[in-house]
Amino acid sequence: MVDSPVAIIDSGGANIASLRFALQRLDADSVLTTNTNVIRRAKHVILPGVGAAASAMHKLQKTGLDEVIPKLQQPVLGICLGMQLLADGSDENDANCLNIFAGSATKLPGSVSHPVPNMGWCPLKILQSNPLLSGIYDGAHFYFLHSYALPVRGSTLASATHMGDFAAVIAERNFYATQFHPERSGSAGSRLLKNFLEIGQ
Repeated sequence: MVDSPVAIIDSGGANIASLRFALQRLDADSVLTTNTNVIRRAKHVILPGVGAAASAMHKLQKTGLDEVIPKLQQPVLGICLGMQLLADGSDENDANCLNIFAGSATKLPGSVSHPVPNMGWCPLKILQSNPLLSGIYDGAHFYFLHSYALPVRGSTLASATHMGDFAAVIAERNFYATQFHPERSGSAGSRLLKNFLEIGQ
């Protein structure tokens, strides 16, 4: 499907084995890297992440990727924490992030019936059509695991609900992001990754 490896940015702490396997099933080779030249040359870039925004940003700053990522021109996909890293910031340790998506990640409200972190399968409410969501129907379920989320704004393609609505899919220019893990979301997640790889082809 792609004629150059997908660059997966190593922001620390991410278990990328399932992501690489999901890409492999789509006939896409990938490389986990912090090498700025490899990332600039890649036709598609993915920024995954788990853990805290501040520590992930520290790693990006150490490698100079905090300056490189916002200037990328090819399709870029943030996943889970990667989505929050593409935003203005996160309330978690008052982290300043990459300032691509407007807004900051805030902690999800919780209750006995809605524990935090939000872990498990949630349906999407599609708000806007976009090639990233081609073939994905309103109400399709995806796998989430997160404690922080971005607000629903004009760039939100789809939302999900945990006591209140939050942004589940965002697009801004060549930057895309999902709060859920497409690589753990079965056929719907595989379709989203396939759609991403076809953007810019």
